[in-house]
Amino acid sequence: MGVDQTEPEVPADAVGKRVSCGEERATVRYVGPVPPTAGLWLGIEWDHPDRGKHNGSHKGVQYFTCRHPKGGSFVRPTKVSFGVDYLTAVQEQYQINSNEVLSQASKTLQWLRVLEHSFERLTTVCMSNSEVNGPGAEGEIRKTTPNVQLLDMSGTLLSSWEDVAAITQQLDQLEELLLSKNRLCLPSDPSAHCQAFSSLRILFLNNCDLTWSQILECAPMWPQLQDLHLEENNITELQRPDGVLQSLKALSLNCNPLVQDSVLSLAALPRLENLNLPCTGLSRLRFDDAAPGSQTAMFPALMSLNLNDNNISEWCVVDELAKLPSLVKLFCHRNRLVSSDGNPSTATQMVIAKLGQLLVLNGREISPKERRGAEIDYIKMFGEEWLKAGGGSLPSSQFTCQHPRYLTLIDKYGAPEEGELKKPEPFALKNQLLKITFVFPDDPERKPIEKKLPASMVVQKVKGLLYRLLKIPAANLKLTYTSLKVAGTEFEIDSDLKTLQFYSIEDEDQVLVRWS
Repeated sequence: MGVDQTEPEVPADAVGKRVSCGEERATVRYVGPVPPTAGLWLGIEWDHPDRGKHNGSHKGVQYFTCRHPKGGSFVRPTKVSFGVDYLTAVQEQYQINSNEVLSQASKTLQWLRVLEHSFERLTTVCMSNSEVNGPGAEGEIRKTTPNVQLLDMSGTLLSSWEDVAAITQQLDQLEELLLSKNRLCLPSDPSAHCQAFSSLRILFLNNCDLTWSQILECAPMWPQLQDLHLEENNITELQRPDGVLQSLKALSLNCNPLVQDSVLSLAALPRLENLNLPCTGLSRLRFDDAAPGSQTAMFPALMSLNLNDNNISEWCVVDELAKLPSLVKLFCHRNRLVSSDGNPSTATQMVIAKLGQLLVLNGREISPKERRGAEIDYIKMFGEEWLKAGGGSLPSSQFTCQHPRYLTLIDKYGAPEEGELKKPEPFALKNQLLKITFVFPDDPERKPIEKKLPASMVVQKVKGLLYRLLKIPAANLKLTYTSLKVAGTEFEIDSDLKTLQFYSIEDEDQVLVRWS
């Protein structure tokens, strides 16, 4: 640690304040000397702990503590910025230079008039990654940007919810607020800030290092909130949101390591229509209040559910989803649901057949023709099993539990004829060939290559094949794929040990090949 002779003024209440250091953000945890060096030091905890060097100690003395063993550093005050107020940040973001339009004689008054004239019609203010740290002079925000409906303050230097409320209470029309990538101290009295967020309908708090209990603690501030985004936080076990978030219609919890059964706590949200749970590690869902084939009282309004990129492998989970009374849209890409023949198209048919109310699957509308085909095939697929279970209108309870819709489908289409029954086939991945086109987006002169590959082929062997074709080491290859069913979306192939079938790659899909 070197000595810096020039030391800028440090706020008296610097501990807990947010600072920027280059492109990085941190929180001040200590202000003072660090012997044997002279001068003032700031002990900071980095948002990205890999940026740090220690846990807040130096030569055996603990000056502050960090959540991560190497999340802290000591820096000179000259190396950091404590940020600027809202109006200064708006001016900087929208690049209005007051010196160019004002005389020096009455700079402050004229500057405010210029700002009022320039900004009073703004309905959207985007200040993501700016250094805004608070409201500034009292009442000036209401005068200057009174019509803001959407405010983006993601990745700023705001330190607390009190700072945020001091800004938003001057924005009477604010409906959408983006606060992702901030680290905000919790309010001492959340209910005192209800008025500051009284018009708020949409709130983004992605990557804010929050737990669910902290969200519930803050929730009284948002009495009218309808859409809440909480992706990439520290949310694990979910508790019931009793008395809060009752107006919520959409909730996104993507990329949080959720405790499995605690998801049912969200059933206490009576108006919840849209629930996003991708990359949360889910493998099961059970609604024990309802028997197979009947409807659960939980999630009464839930219409859309996103379960992409989870660990769901049991078909009983799909049967449980059939209990949701309002579910019409489901996303379940890249799970482990596999049919007996190993064909992804068959698995898709089974999902459609099991979920009679479903209108959209994986972003694609289910046509009446597709539904009819899926349901008739389902009857044939399990017809022999149905006969062995007793057939007729009273098959065994075990069969009914595994196929809750089967009797409904028979009522709809009639019982299968003996000659129509599809014999259960062994897991036939090895025999199933997929026609795949390899394309090379970074090398437009290279022609696409078409190959027929078994669905059971692991990605490692695919890369080996590409090495022989391209003479590029497999370790340098990066693969993604696109599907005709989901136009315009690339899906990452990120594990060499998974099969093509695991990634739901189907016949006629394209694999995009890039290399470093």
